[in-house]
Amino acid sequence: MSPVRLVVAMLVLVLSAPFASAQLRGGTAVVAVPSDPGHLNPAITTSAPVQQIAGSIFNGLISLDETGTPRPDLAQSWTIAPDGLRVTFTLVPDARWHDGQPVTAEDVKFTFENLLFRFHARTRAGLAPAVESIDAPEARTVVFRLRRPHAPLLRQLDVLEAPILPRHVYAEGDANQHPANLRPVGSGPFRFESYRQDDSVVLVRNPAYFKAGLPHLDRLVFRVIPDANTQIQALLAGEVDYLVRVAASDVRRLQNRGITLVDTRGGAGGSNCIMTLAFNLERPTLADLRVRRAIAAAMDRNQMLDLILFGRGRVAEAPISSGIPWAHLPGALAAHPIDPALANRLLDEAGHPRGANGERFSIDMFLYATFTRYAELMRQQLAQVGIGLRARFVDAAGLGEAVFARRYFDTTLVSYCNGLDPAIGVRRMYDSTNIGSVPFSNAAAFRNAEVDRHFAAAGATMDEAVRGEHYRAAQRILAAELPYWWLVEANLTTAWRDAFRGFAPWSGSFAEGAQRLR
Repeated sequence: MSPVRLVVAMLVLVLSAPFASAQLRGGTAVVAVPSDPGHLNPAITTSAPVQQIAGSIFNGLISLDETGTPRPDLAQSWTIAPDGLRVTFTLVPDARWHDGQPVTAEDVKFTFENLLFRFHARTRAGLAPAVESIDAPEARTVVFRLRRPHAPLLRQLDVLEAPILPRHVYAEGDANQHPANLRPVGSGPFRFESYRQDDSVVLVRNPAYFKAGLPHLDRLVFRVIPDANTQIQALLAGEVDYLVRVAASDVRRLQNRGITLVDTRGGAGGSNCIMTLAFNLERPTLADLRVRRAIAAAMDRNQMLDLILFGRGRVAEAPISSGIPWAHLPGALAAHPIDPALANRLLDEAGHPRGANGERFSIDMFLYATFTRYAELMRQQLAQVGIGLRARFVDAAGLGEAVFARRYFDTTLVSYCNGLDPAIGVRRMYDSTNIGSVPFSNAAAFRNAEVDRHFAAAGATMDEAVRGEHYRAAQRILAAELPYWWLVEANLTTAWRDAFRGFAPWSGSFAEGAQRLR
């Protein structure tokens, strides 16, 4: 080799070395999750702990980028008929389940008809009413035939809203009790390896993943760490690499500490989320509107914004998130200001005088342990008007059982995620056909024919202006009847160590393109 060529070759090696080392495949990312998922079937629940893990095991027909724009996933392309009543998807040719079986159109058809339309709260309420049928004419062709054009269809087909599961695994047995829920077989970038309850879930790289070059990481380890302070300490110590959610109070602790912090309005579990207090309207005490109005008047939501979110969010103005501006109704809740005097007067009128100890009655509230600070603050606020609050902390399975299956609760606190369109995550909360055992649906057991009509009408047109009018009309009724009390819209902050890049916290498959740099 000539001296010139030798120098050039040495320069290429030197200059490319740092870049090459940054691109090395391999390594493990340890992810902290706040509670045990209970199972790993994302088609039968919208529970965030399940979706935070299972989104890396499965795929949807499409994926959504940071702006919410649909991109290919299991479907490599799609066409929409001019009348909007037929949408045809062509599947990628080489997607396979982790057991080696090919992913086919029959898997898609089976998943929607037998799982999502029966058990997934958002998909059942938001998409099922619009779908006439799903056909699988060929192994790689899926055809959705709609009763009417459905504006948010594509945005309801990602892994969070519509994960596709294998027909050959779930065709037999009860989906809610299926053994595969604990040993899932997916098509996604990571395969299931192990699950130790209340401890960890381990996923390993899928070497046969249909997206060339992905994933980069070898392993994902999800550690169950309920205590937020312990999560922060583990991240700073390098024992954990990624926090799905960081409390607003902890953001400053992580700044300038070799940690990347990203704010989003959504992620695993959903987007545009509103912390919401649901009243069990089947309880005689809470069926009285005067009591619900009193509870709303007793709660200082500005304190929640300041003391819990540290200003990283906003007080809820309406039942639909401000993140969906064309459907949002600013000031819808203005008729319910903080007014403890009014609360006391309403409770007296409702026949709940104070007892010798100053208490009128007590209510049980079921919630996740991660919402402890909300429970503590609400207990203080309600005590001032004579209402006792007993917090019952449960995991995802316990909340589903207590609230949505057996309904032995008075109130529950849920971060209801509205999604990118009210048809995705809002309708499920109010539609009377969505009362039952489906988790994270109509917890209040609210029934109002006019609200049902407005949600149905909004879903029956592609005209955004008309849809917005129906949603605003529904919110006026909801603000008057108060089946829920909408507290705060929280910014969602995700954190990871700077030793990694490529995480997509807005996506269900957040680690698909992540890389370890050192």
